[in-house]
Amino acid sequence: MKVLVLGAGVIGVSSAWYLAKSGHEVSVVDRQPAPGMETSFANGGQISVSHAEPWSNPHAPWRALSWIGREDAPLLFRLRWDTALIDWSLRFLRECTAQRTRANIRDIVALALYSRTQLKALREETCIQYEHLERGILHVYTDRRELATAHEASQVLHEFGCDRRTVSADECVAIEPALQAARPLLVGGDYTAEDESGNAHVFTRKLAEQCIRLGVDFHYETTVDKLCKSGDRISHALLTTPTGRDSAGADAYVVALGSYTPLLLRPLGIRLPVYPAKGYSATVALDASSIAPSVSLTDDGHKLVFSRLGQRLRIAGTAEFNGYNTELNEVRCQALMKRTRQLFPELRPAGEPEFWCGLRPATPSNVPFIGRSALPNLYLNTGHGTLGWTMACGAGKALADIVSGRAPEIRLRRF
Repeated sequence: MKVLVLGAGVIGVSSAWYLAKSGHEVSVVDRQPAPGMETSFANGGQISVSHAEPWSNPHAPWRALSWIGREDAPLLFRLRWDTALIDWSLRFLRECTAQRTRANIRDIVALALYSRTQLKALREETCIQYEHLERGILHVYTDRRELATAHEASQVLHEFGCDRRTVSADECVAIEPALQAARPLLVGGDYTAEDESGNAHVFTRKLAEQCIRLGVDFHYETTVDKLCKSGDRISHALLTTPTGRDSAGADAYVVALGSYTPLLLRPLGIRLPVYPAKGYSATVALDASSIAPSVSLTDDGHKLVFSRLGQRLRIAGTAEFNGYNTELNEVRCQALMKRTRQLFPELRPAGEPEFWCGLRPATPSNVPFIGRSALPNLYLNTGHGTLGWTMACGAGKALADIVSGRAPEIRLRRF
C-alpha cells in the first residue's frame, strides 16, 4: 500500500522503517527541517523498561498535592481553565487504583521489553551508532519512603518480566563509582542490567537515512493542516509546504504527531486523551577531569534521569502540565543543575549547560495508542509519554504489522 506517515520523530521514523520493511511505499511529512527535532531532540536518552510504573499509581495523588505551590516541583500542574487538562486529570485519577496500576504496568512492560528486543535486532541489521551504552539503568533513592514504595513496584515489574533488582547504597556506588561523593545521601536503589541508554536524536536521524535507502520519501518543512474524510475513510491530507498549499493521498495514514495528534483528530470526531507533559533537559559538556556517571541513572524522588552521551551528560525529567507552552522556565532549569551538583559535586562542566524542553504525549494510564482508529485507513501511534524512545521500535513494528493485516507479535490494548 501507499502509506503516509505524519511526524518524523522517533515514533514516526520507526514506523516508517518497519512499514518500508513490510513492502509498503512510504512517505513521511514533518513541519521541522530534519527528523527528530521536537520531543525526540534532547530527551533523557534511556531505553528504560525499568520505568514501566506509570505516573498514575496509588501514591501519585498525594505526591502531587505535596508539590502544589512549588515552582521546581517534579510534577507541576499550572492551574488554569483548560477543559482538556481537566478531562485528562479526571481520567488520570481513575487510573490511580492498585488494580489499574497493575494492569498498566503489565501492558507497558510487555511493549517495552518487546521494543528493546527489536532495537537490538535493528542495531545488528543496520550497524547504526548513536552513542549507546549497554550498562543498565540504576535507580537511586535518598528517601526511605520512596525506596519502600519502589520495592513494591519492583516486585510487580519482576512478575511481568522486568528484572529490576534491589541493591544497597554501597552496591549503588559499586555499580556507578561517580556516586561515591553522594554516598551519605543514598539509602538504596534498584538496578536493571538489561536496560540501555543512547542519543534518541542521533538514532532518529540515522534511522531516517536507512529509511531513505529503502525508498522512503521525507518531506520536511511541511505542516499537516487537515485530514479530509470521504465516507468512513480518509481521502487525503491538506498540507502547507515550502512552496504553498498542497494535498497528499494514500491508501493508509499513520498519525505519529505526539502531543499534537489530538488537535488533528478532533475535527474528525476522534477525541484522544493525550495531553502534553513538558519535560526539561540540560546537556553538559564534560571537562576531562570530571567525575561523571557512565551508567545511566534515575533519581526517582526528583523525577530526573542522567545519561552519558560521549563526553556529555544529559540530565532530563520532571513534568509540567501547561498546555502547548514550550518556553523554558529558569527555575525549573536551575533545579536540574542543583540536583546534579548534589549528586555529582565533582562534575566539572566544560562550558554552560544547554537547556531544552519538549512536549511528551501523555495518556492518563501511560499506555500508548497503537493501532487502527474508528476509520479503517487511519492508524495511530502516539501517547508514549516519557517512554517514546523506549517503545519506539516495538511500537513501530507492531503498527506495521497491523497496517499490513498481520497480528502483532505482542498483545496490544484495544482502544
